[in-house]
Amino acid sequence: QVQLVESRGGLVQAGGSLRLSCAASGRTFSSYGMGWFRQAPEKEREFVAAINWSGGSTYYADSVKGRFTISRDNAKNTVYLQMNSLKPEDTAVYYCAAYNSLKYVLPSREYEYDYWGQGTQVTVSS
Repeated sequence: QVQLVESRGGLVQAGGSLRLSCAASGRTFSSYGMGWFRQAPEKEREFVAAINWSGGSTYYADSVKGRFTISRDNAKNTVYLQMNSLKPEDTAVYYCAAYNSLKYVLPSREYEYDYWGQGTQVTVSS
């Protein structure tokens, strides 16, 4: 069992930066790959980024590639999402999630993730 708790998001101006963190409970954090998803108002939840269990491999949605960076610190049981050059269209509730590294490799679909955080609001003003 893994429990995930995202840090508080926030309000940022377009062009600005924000870093989200997601703290995981449990001693098996390092065996799970991690991902970030987001859901904008009246839209379906969409994949943002994924990272493998060691942090050595990452995968990004085209919409955030070059602007967002996913990373993890297994010693702290934490995964991060550094968001730079933010745009108003990045406004959404952001969720971290965990997937079984033995089953999937950098998955991008919701059903491939076993555990989810509660979500945190990020608002980018124009």
